[in-house]
Amino acid sequence: MLATHFSSLLIKDAEVVVVSDNIIEKSLTFKVIPRRSLIVWVYSLRQLKVLKRYGTISHVSRKMKYVVIYMDEIEVEKNVEALNKLHFVRSVERSYRPDIAMDFGKRVGTDEALKEDDGFEIEELSATITLVEEV
Repeated sequence: MLATHFSSLLIKDAEVVVVSDNIIEKSLTFKVIPRRSLIVWVYSLRQLKVLKRYGTISHVSRKMKYVVIYMDEIEVEKNVEALNKLHFVRSVERSYRPDIAMDFGKRVGTDEALKEDDGFEIEELSATITLVEEV
């Protein structure tokens, strides 16, 4: 089974079907598995190898001492509890990117987006600028 990692998805290639005498038909099925990133704040980066068993490490900040780990959405709850129990972990934060609607086509750059009332009133004030000749 081949697996390809992307920023927020894991796509798995699966089936090979043998049809008849010496004829092999390949049938690729793609199943999109939702993934989420966790930001793990640590006291020390010495135990970085321990964090590898919880998911794919995508970024390590040595200066700010945090690690970004990608994992399947199914495993997030279980792994958050396990990570919080580790003695070198300061805190664990979930990424909210999968929860945000990323379809901006109808909302940005159109006249309809400008006409929508979002509850804010814009008030233009006329201002006069005077220059001082000497201080």
